[in-house]
Amino acid sequence: MNRPIGWIVLGICVLTGCQPKKYDLIIRNAKLHDGEKSYSEYYDVAVRADTIAALAVSGKLNGISENEIDAKGLLLSPGFIDTHSHHDWGLADDPGGLAVVSQGVTTIIVGQDGGSRWPLTKYFQSLADSPVAVNIGSYSGHNTLRDEVLKDDFKRTATPPEINRMTAMLKQDMEAGAFGLSTGLEYDPGIYSSHDEVLQLTKVLPPFHGKYISHLRSEDRYFWDALQEIITIGKETKIPVQISHFKLAMRGLWGKADSSLRLLEEARKNGVEITADIYPYAYWSSTIRVLFPNRNFSDEKEAAYILREITTPEGIIFSHYDPNPEYNGKSLAEVAKQEKKPAEKMLIELIRRLDECDKKKGDCSGSIVATSMEENDIGKLMQWQHSNICSDGASTGRHPRGFGAFTRVLAYYVREKKILTLDEAIYKMTALAADHMDINKRGRIKAGHYADLVLFNPATVKDEATLAEPQKISSGIERVWVNGREVFSNHQITGLRPGQVIHRAQ
Repeated sequence: MNRPIGWIVLGICVLTGCQPKKYDLIIRNAKLHDGEKSYSEYYDVAVRADTIAALAVSGKLNGISENEIDAKGLLLSPGFIDTHSHHDWGLADDPGGLAVVSQGVTTIIVGQDGGSRWPLTKYFQSLADSPVAVNIGSYSGHNTLRDEVLKDDFKRTATPPEINRMTAMLKQDMEAGAFGLSTGLEYDPGIYSSHDEVLQLTKVLPPFHGKYISHLRSEDRYFWDALQEIITIGKETKIPVQISHFKLAMRGLWGKADSSLRLLEEARKNGVEITADIYPYAYWSSTIRVLFPNRNFSDEKEAAYILREITTPEGIIFSHYDPNPEYNGKSLAEVAKQEKKPAEKMLIELIRRLDECDKKKGDCSGSIVATSMEENDIGKLMQWQHSNICSDGASTGRHPRGFGAFTRVLAYYVREKKILTLDEAIYKMTALAADHMDINKRGRIKAGHYADLVLFNPATVKDEATLAEPQKISSGIERVWVNGREVFSNHQITGLRPGQVIHRAQ
C-alpha cells in the first residue's frame, strides 16, 4: 500500500474544498493499455467492488483508497482471455488457478474440442457454490452429447431420433448460458459423425445467438476439406464460427498459411463471420490415437506415413503412457531404440499395448506431445487480423502451453521475433478475444467494465515452462486482479477466489 499519494490528494482537497472519492483499490502510475491501444502518459485506475470506477492521467484522479498500489511505470492491461482452455479440469485441486493467473489470464472459456460437463446447469451451480480464482464460460460439447446418446455404439452416423435427443440436450445447455456448440471432429466419438449431424445441431444456435467453435475434422491430411466444412456451417447457419488452435500440422501443408488465409478472407467477404484462435508452439498435445484418422492402428504403411509426413520419431514425446510409465518424457525414437524395433512398428506396438491396458483396467492414457508445425506458418496465422491468442492448455501434462502460452507470445513473438507488436499482442489477448466470444464488459479497461487486470513488465515478461519443466511459472507477471480482487502477487497465488461464471451474451 502506498498511502502518501492518497494523502497528498486528500490534502489538496482540504485546501481546495473538493471531496475526494473513496475507492476500494487505486493503481497509480501505470503505463496503460486499455485493450485496444496504449497511452504515452501514465495513468491511475480506480476500482470499486468488482468494477473499474474511474481512470485518469496520473495526478488527476480525485480519489483515495486504503489500498493503493504504485505501479512504478509497469504496464497495466486488461486480464488476458483464454478462448480455448482445458484448465477447468485442474481447478478442483487448485482453485487458485496458478497455471492460469501466473501468465496473466483472468478468464477461461472451456467445454472445448467437443468435451464439456453435462449438464452445464449443474457445472455452473458447482462454480457458484465453490468459486475459483478465474472467470469461466463454457461451450456445450458435441462429443459429450454424442457420448450420452450413442454410448458405446458410436462408430457410426447418428439416426434422426438420436440427433433429436442431442438437439434437446444442446438446447438445455444453451438455456443454461452456454456460448454455443464445440466440436472435436478428430476425436472419438465425433470423428464418426456426418457433416449433416453437425449441421443439424448448429441450427439450434441462431435463436440463442450462439457460436460454433471447432477442432477441425482434420488439421493435416484432409485439412482443406475440414476448412471448407466449418465455412459451410457458418454460411448455412449464419452464426459466427471459430477455428480452434489454428494450425497446418503436416509437411505437405507447410508454407500454405497464405493460401488458407485467402480462403478465410474470401469466406468473410461472402458474409461468413469466421475467426480463429492460435497458441504459440510448433508442437501439439493429444492422444496417440489421433495420429490415425482412419483408426487403422495396425497398418504399418500408415504408421510410416505418419512418421514421415505428420511428425517424426524424435518429435513424438510421451506425456502419459499408462502401460509403461517409464516411457513418460521419452521420444518414440528413444523407445524404439530401447526395444530394438523400427519406429513404425514401435508406434503400432505401443497402441496395441494401450488397447490391452484399456481392456484390463479401462480408460488407460496414451498422451503425447508431437511436433508438426512450422514457425513461419505460426507467425502468419498469428498475425491474421481475425486470430486471437489461446493456450489449449491444462494445469497438468507435458505441454508447456498450460503455464506459458500467453507469456511466450509476449516474450518470443513480440520481443524476440517481432512477429507482433506489443499493442497487437495485448489486443489479441484481450479486446479481440472478448469480441470473438461476445463477452460483455471484459477485455478492456473502461469505466463500468469488470476489474480484470494484469500488471506486468513488458521488458522481462517471459514463459519459463518447457517440455522438461512444463509447470514452471512465468517471470515478469507482477500482479493480477479478477473482479477487483488480487489473485496473484509476488509470484504466488493469494488464495482469493473471486471468479464468476460467464454466460453467453444475450
